[in-house]
Amino acid sequence: MKKKPLIVLTGPTAVGKTDLSIKLAKTINGAIISADSMQIYKYMDIGSAKVTKEEMNGVKHYLIDDLFPDEEFNIVKFKEMALKALDEIYANNQIPIVAGGTGFYIQALLYDIEFSDEKESDTSYRESLEKYAKENGNEKLHEKLKSIDPESYDKIHPNNVKRVIRAIEFYHLNGYPISEHNEKEKKKDSPYNFIYFVLNEDRDNLYDRINKRVDIMFDKGLLEEVISLKEKGYTSDMVSMQGIGYKEILRYLDGEYSIEYAKELIKKESRHFAKRQLTWFRREKTVEWLDKNKYDYNDDRILDFIIEKLKNKNIIE
Repeated sequence: MKKKPLIVLTGPTAVGKTDLSIKLAKTINGAIISADSMQIYKYMDIGSAKVTKEEMNGVKHYLIDDLFPDEEFNIVKFKEMALKALDEIYANNQIPIVAGGTGFYIQALLYDIEFSDEKESDTSYRESLEKYAKENGNEKLHEKLKSIDPESYDKIHPNNVKRVIRAIEFYHLNGYPISEHNEKEKKKDSPYNFIYFVLNEDRDNLYDRINKRVDIMFDKGLLEEVISLKEKGYTSDMVSMQGIGYKEILRYLDGEYSIEYAKELIKKESRHFAKRQLTWFRREKTVEWLDKNKYDYNDDRILDFIIEKLKNKNIIE
């Protein structure tokens, strides 16, 4: 049976994925599935650098503005929603483009990785881990991974509490590490005829873009956006409000530090995030790197290269 086409266009935060993915979609009759853990949420527009209706330029986008900030969004939910979007895109005789920077989400969709059903989880055990993190700090919780799953300990950042808890909980439920499970699932052959592009930028330029984007977010009203979310009753213990740009301003609003310090912290956290994203993408197999400097920072030249690759893979004619 012929495999269905799938294009991945990813890269670190602020590299320019949004513009390029929309240009690509317009060129090949594509539709975009967002692989972003924050743009799924309503009211969280500025801090997530959410694509606007104007920027979409008529291209259909999925997994944007679908959930309220107090709703749970995880890898299982992403995969469920993304598969539904794929069905619709294929039914419309369009080509799906998965665009966004969450490598874990992309990998799960690309290789149809199976995850244990969240409903079968030990809720009381998970709550005890959440309580432990609040009382003892993220680093202490992260240390619990060291002996049971050293690979996950190395890969998962201590502040990614949700993933740390998931890894500990998986071991508790199954008796073997989640890294071992994921490695086995990764060896699966993809059910798609796919091509995986990573848009990249010189590090100094990328960090400069990140810093400037944070400044623009503040100019556009990031502080007011977080105040509005807080007034709507969304709190720091929600997964959505732990996103970069939101948690720092919430702490400013709680009087922990100045707004200037919050802004610099957002820049720093965003740079660290970009570094972690690139580390993830370098570990992926069969990736086509799109280094912007090799194309003189010209999107049309990058697009020409992408189109040529898509023709070679028989994704387009």
